[in-house]
Amino acid sequence: MVAYLIHLSWHDTKTIKKVKCVHTNAKKYMVNNVLTVGKIYEMKNETDEFYFVIDDSGKVGGFYKEYFEEI
Repeated sequence: MVAYLIHLSWHDTKTIKKVKCVHTNAKKYMVNNVLTVGKIYEMKNETDEFYFVIDDSGKVGGFYKEYFEEI
């Protein structure tokens, strides 16, 4: 059985688009440690609910779309 872990290669894949962080007012999680309001991030993948971007730590993280606006 082969397990495909595509998320491991997202960092090196082509950027789909760029998004701008508009707030870090998270209800449940602390996102202000890895996102900066006003900063533009490279989006590597997208689902119905999340954008997967290279965050301030340099890693790909999944964040609710509400934190961003498309540019």
